[in-house]
Amino acid sequence: MSLVDIEVGLRQQSGTLDLQDIVESAARFLEDASALEIIRWAAATFGDRLCLTSSMSDALLIDLVSRVKPGIDVLFIDTGYHFAETIGTRDAVRQVYDVNVIDVKPSRTVAEQERDLGPRLFGRNPDLCCYLRKVEPLNRALEPYLAWISGIRRDEASTRAGVKAVEWDAKRQMVKINPIARWTQEDVDNYMADNGVLINPLHYDNYPSIGCAPCTRQVAPGEDPRSGRWAGMGKTECGLHL
Repeated sequence: MSLVDIEVGLRQQSGTLDLQDIVESAARFLEDASALEIIRWAAATFGDRLCLTSSMSDALLIDLVSRVKPGIDVLFIDTGYHFAETIGTRDAVRQVYDVNVIDVKPSRTVAEQERDLGPRLFGRNPDLCCYLRKVEPLNRALEPYLAWISGIRRDEASTRAGVKAVEWDAKRQMVKINPIARWTQEDVDNYMADNGVLINPLHYDNYPSIGCAPCTRQVAPGEDPRSGRWAGMGKTECGLHL
């Protein structure tokens, strides 16, 4: 009997199923599962109350998830500070993949934020800027869903080393699914090459990790792939995953 069968049976008996119970059982059951198996479980368990997020650094996760759940909602946080190449990648994803890309925007435009809080907030207080332009908009956008799929991996940073395939997102009181948590960079490169996955062209110009343009620099050979994010600011995460 699969984990989905167990959960469906429990739901039929009780009429509901505590989301944290789902996380506890799924995290154990799916630890060694493939990315597609994890996505199939998520789609069967949460149906249309499942979405995924994408920074449009590449379309790997979109490619994977759309194979299992065509038409799924893809949340893209349009911070107002993206590279033109990132916006272009988003537009290409809309044309190529069977997904519903939803632009998630902050409550204030860049001009309004500069009017209210002064110019270049990203340089003076990057944590606040990330919160206003990424974290708070995503929190609002996730409200209709029970679970969201993320593309974070254990090998990306020390802050992500303990990531599980299925986790309880305590801040948002929902389930977070990380189907490629165990993948290495080699796994990523091989999948994208084998499947012709769309990739942000900035990757070919020494931007291995892509965020907002003012806070992302090129990375020299041998540097940590994420060293170009918030360089010199003592910051390693935007807050979406912590």
